[in-house]
Amino acid sequence: MAFFFWSLVQHAMLFNAFVVVVTVVLMEVFSIVAHKYVMHGFGWGWHKSHHEPRTGWFEKNDLYAFVFAGVAILLIWLGTEGRHPLEWIGAGMTAYGLLYFVAHDGLVHQRWPFRYVPRRGYLKRLYQAHRMHHAVQGKEGTVSFGFLYAPPVDKLKRQLHALHGGAPQRRPDGATGRERAAAHAERAK
Repeated sequence: MAFFFWSLVQHAMLFNAFVVVVTVVLMEVFSIVAHKYVMHGFGWGWHKSHHEPRTGWFEKNDLYAFVFAGVAILLIWLGTEGRHPLEWIGAGMTAYGLLYFVAHDGLVHQRWPFRYVPRRGYLKRLYQAHRMHHAVQGKEGTVSFGFLYAPPVDKLKRQLHALHGGAPQRRPDGATGRERAAAHAERAK
């Protein structure tokens, strides 16, 4: 009897882990769609701050993180109240949020007190892809909407050239770091 019970526990743990991993993957798909059609669409009012020079620690775009965190907290609460596996979906959303914070806010936008620019591998590709996303002024004509998935850099360069008849002019924005954004804002005065 104990073996049967332990077997059920193991299967439940595997199922819960599977739900978390699938949720993380689906969150990236959701984020690509939301970034392209919501944040660069009707939600541009919040997201615009992310594409402008940032002089403070927070930007209006950070409100999206609060909204998604609220959904994750609600799902975790509902799951712990008996609506399984919602707690594990909420845990997957939370795990995705942590990965987003590390990769996007930390690595790409360097919103941490230390700087690291990857020199090779997938992190370099992710870094370059998101920098190319910010190479365009405004919400139209951008490429690479993923936060953890980055298309090949040469493909993104071709897309940018096709959309803009050549390379778009680089300008400081939220992707270039606080110091450069502050210097740009000071020169603009």
